[in-house]
Amino acid sequence: MHFSIPETESRSGDSGGSAYVAYNIHVNGVLHCRVRYSQLLGLHEQLRKEYGANVLPAFPPKKLFSLTPAEVEQRREQLEKYMQAVRQDPLLGSSETFNSFLRRAQQETQQVPTEEVSLEVLLSNGQKVLVNVLTSDQTEDVLEAVAAKLDLPDDLIGYFSLFLVREKEDGAFSFVRKLQEFELPYVSVASLRSQEYKIVLRKSYWDSAYDDDVMENRVGLNLLYAQTVSDIERGWILVTKEQHRQLKSLQEKVSKKEVSPASLSPSKGLLPLGCPTSPPDPSRVLTGFQFLRLAQTLRHYGYLRFDACVADFPEKDCPVVVSAGNSELSLQLRLPGQQLREGSFRVTRMRCWRVTSSVPLPSGGTSSPGRGRGEVRLELAFEYLMSKDRLQWVTITSPQAIMMSICLQSMVDELMVKKSGGSIRKMLRRRVGSTLRRSDSQQAVKSPPLLESPDASRESMVKLSSKLSAVSLRGIGTPSTDASASDVHGNFAFEGIGDEDL
Repeated sequence: MHFSIPETESRSGDSGGSAYVAYNIHVNGVLHCRVRYSQLLGLHEQLRKEYGANVLPAFPPKKLFSLTPAEVEQRREQLEKYMQAVRQDPLLGSSETFNSFLRRAQQETQQVPTEEVSLEVLLSNGQKVLVNVLTSDQTEDVLEAVAAKLDLPDDLIGYFSLFLVREKEDGAFSFVRKLQEFELPYVSVASLRSQEYKIVLRKSYWDSAYDDDVMENRVGLNLLYAQTVSDIERGWILVTKEQHRQLKSLQEKVSKKEVSPASLSPSKGLLPLGCPTSPPDPSRVLTGFQFLRLAQTLRHYGYLRFDACVADFPEKDCPVVVSAGNSELSLQLRLPGQQLREGSFRVTRMRCWRVTSSVPLPSGGTSSPGRGRGEVRLELAFEYLMSKDRLQWVTITSPQAIMMSICLQSMVDELMVKKSGGSIRKMLRRRVGSTLRRSDSQQAVKSPPLLESPDASRESMVKLSSKLSAVSLRGIGTPSTDASASDVHGNFAFEGIGDEDL
């Protein structure tokens, strides 16, 4: 997640009180909350009490007199760096103190009272699940409510996540971000003030070997089946004519089984394999299992597809469709004659990556404050080991560049957990009383040493966060500037390979 404070506002106090400066905190370019300096100072002091002053980044000092515009701007920059540093720290950024502060600030900014509401969550196939939640419920609360409504066992909740998506005119989903622990899902969707934005439940892991854990449970099997059928229908999973025929045959066998009202799922019965409230249909479950086993062998099974964008590979300004999954980024492009070509980039061969932003200048190459500036352009660039001795930067220009970076980070996280002998079953943060804790398997994973660049002229790479269940974006370059060291993600899963491996 990218935290920024791009602007300030002069606001009047309540009941005619004195004016004050509000700092607008954005997450991935969207307003999350509006806070005063005194509120951030209170957060800093609370974190200092809990973790000690030596752990915290520098906080801008108090001023005795009113700030000049230049001083307000300086404080804005300092507070932005502070918030980014806290979020990136694996201890501070995952603390309940930090996350609860952001949740309260979000609710206050959007002026949403705490009350019970009905929240709509979609499954991958568009099926609606209505859950009763509080407007003040955090992401984990809502995820648990959805799991309870579907009767998904507690030990499988960590295999799924809630995603914020934008529903396009053709019904396809454009993924915006994975909902985080510092936000309130109801408020996040309501604040966007558009019916296009939805919350979707989808599996949150990349390695299909973990499907075995989920498929042991009938509800888990249902969810995977629904997601896979939907991905095939949208063309996200690549199938040949023969594979499509086999899948269609299995799907028809599932659909042709008679379904009595008592055997429908708790949420309208669109999942075809039965539900825990009714006796299982062994033949239907077996057919659904066979369907998924076949689907697992297909290209792009379990991948997340992004909107069409532009890359500089294999040539500059090349239209591509990017998909993420199975520890790789896939770039598909259509050649003359409608021939489909695909380039696959393994995350273990990415030495590092960065996300940068820029604002295009108007024609003439000059810009004046407040006019002539276009929309922010986001780019994901990664340094890839093309052969034993050749590294090459590949750049993707897309509004979803941050989401792509988050996917890369989560794939690295999953690889590191697996390498350490941990389990993603334990990656979900669980409540113990009123506190939150991480699993021992996560805490045992140690960060490797700082990566060094083979190019002496290039700044050292910044190490990734050791936090394994939340993704932290290191930073975004300022408009029209090159990325600094803080914008670059070193990759702990990077492996040296030889020409014979390519």
